[in-house]
Amino acid sequence: MAILVTPDRTETRMAKYLILKHYRGNPEPVVDVPPMDQWPPAAVDAHIQWMVDFARRLEESGEFVSHQALSPEGAFVRYGGDGRPPVTDGPFAETKDLVAGWMIIDVDSYERAVEIAGAYSAAPGPDGEPIHEWLELRPFMGSPTTVEA
Repeated sequence: MAILVTPDRTETRMAKYLILKHYRGNPEPVVDVPPMDQWPPAAVDAHIQWMVDFARRLEESGEFVSHQALSPEGAFVRYGGDGRPPVTDGPFAETKDLVAGWMIIDVDSYERAVEIAGAYSAAPGPDGEPIHEWLELRPFMGSPTTVEA
């Protein structure tokens, strides 16, 4: 958690949120967008550049922490006692099938986190139009939020 000191010397506690991009498992899509591996290369490049530019604007406002796309490769690993840990690639649902990437933001309120996630879901699709993708927004454990239980 960061503390923002404003010009008038007041302090605001900042809360970190994780914005998750999913391959599947979201609510019903608003726009029917084919999987990215079916997009023209120029559309993929434009989509990625849009996200980089979005992150840059958040960096300028001091709200950006990190973002990363994930490769579809991966494995489950667990402690298995002495020696090499067991590794498996299934046959159950895996994050590599679900999570496409993430962005971490550090904002002053839940409302601002929702605003950023909503804007982030407007990344362009293969036709250049916003994809209106559902994104999962989750606060980091221990971060203050304005969410009422």
